[in-house]
Amino acid sequence: MTTPHSLAPKLQDVMSSLSEHGRQHLTEIESDLLQTNMLLKEAIIKLSASFMAIHEATQEQQVIVDHLLAEGANTQMAHSLRDASSKVALCVNAAITGLQFQDMTDQLIARTMQRVVGFRDVLEIFCTTGEDLGLQENEASMLAILDRMKTTLEQESVSLEQILRKAVRQTHMESGDIELF
Repeated sequence: MTTPHSLAPKLQDVMSSLSEHGRQHLTEIESDLLQTNMLLKEAIIKLSASFMAIHEATQEQQVIVDHLLAEGANTQMAHSLRDASSKVALCVNAAITGLQFQDMTDQLIARTMQRVVGFRDVLEIFCTTGEDLGLQENEASMLAILDRMKTTLEQESVSLEQILRKAVRQTHMESGDIELF
């Protein structure tokens, strides 16, 4: 049968290993999220610029069409061309408005980053408090430390959840406000 004193170093070792491996994985997740956010922002900037260029080219084309139609073209044809131009402009504007999802994804990535940092802080509690465990001589002291660890972890979790409880919002999109969660 093992004594509390012989279990303490093993428990400390397991908690330190959990903390270290968890922190390493969370650091990688954080790096991936930052890179994803950067790529998303770059893509949105490029797409917005492309849609704006299409819109400008369509407007230039419409000026030419209007000029040709003013010189005596068929009125039915003129209306069809104007309608087509208006439809293209509406589609381009709708596409640009749709790109506003980037704001929401940015908020979601920020929330995820907060969760990663919060979880890394929780693992740090394991590591720090686990060091005290290895020094304990009796079961009562070990149980008291484990109870403190559990209480601290629960408090950290509740605190993080309160911060992240706020919904992700996007306003002024063509269909109205959007709220996630």
